[in-house]
Amino acid sequence: MLRSPVCVPLKPKRIVVLDPTFTLGMSLELGLPVVGSPLFGMSDVALQAKAVDEGVTDLGAFTQPSLEKVISLQPDLIIGSALAGEAAYEMASRIAPTVLISTEDWKSYYAAVARITGAEDRLAANFKGYEQRVEAMRSRIPNEVVSIVRITPWDFQVYLDAPNAYGPFAILRDLGVKRTAYETTDDVSLSLKRPDWETLEKLDAGTLLYIVGGANDSATSGRHEEVIANPLWQMLPAVQAGRVHRVDAGTWMEFSGVESANRVLDDVEKYIIGSQ
Repeated sequence: MLRSPVCVPLKPKRIVVLDPTFTLGMSLELGLPVVGSPLFGMSDVALQAKAVDEGVTDLGAFTQPSLEKVISLQPDLIIGSALAGEAAYEMASRIAPTVLISTEDWKSYYAAVARITGAEDRLAANFKGYEQRVEAMRSRIPNEVVSIVRITPWDFQVYLDAPNAYGPFAILRDLGVKRTAYETTDDVSLSLKRPDWETLEKLDAGTLLYIVGGANDSATSGRHEEVIANPLWQMLPAVQAGRVHRVDAGTWMEFSGVESANRVLDDVEKYIIGSQ
């Protein structure tokens, strides 16, 4: 958690969330009464559509949510991530009790949302099917190395197999998916690398998954055509072997809970297990 302790209602009835990823997705999965969230520019169109269907008011971009709309919604609780909600905290806390969650582990974050909102009784049911699926898949993970890279308009990003791995990559770690040495660390302070073109050769696994854009970058190509036409990209072993697959940016870069997790597992089934 962030900031000083706050008094929150035991069963909030009108919740505003400050980010359209962890907090929005997990809140909706828990059946919470979410009345407002930033929805503009989302790459996860499935979550965006779900929020709209459930009557969630769009607060604009998560980088600058409309405080006027927040006020009009008369929330009795505002929650969000410390990363996305820090800038809005001072003003938000004047409107309603505001809690920002700082953990990077997606399961711990989920548990925090449930605890704050009095929905802990729903946690086990929400995770049951997912945990059973992970357990069943572990023995089917092939003994091969997989590389994963994100292409943005300005750089390459490699989310690591690390103790503090971001959601989808924590799932791969739980499954036992092997990554290259460059993509693996035991350093708890390290979860992301930004390779240049020369360093990209370290992504030398037999299978390569890649993400284009994501996280409010859905309106751009993320240099997709430029990158895949580059000889340095074409020299990667997985590309030469025809074992390179683009995965959905909304699922991987706007990860938001159990529904996202199951879509990640779908990709593992299709591109890692199914490729054997």
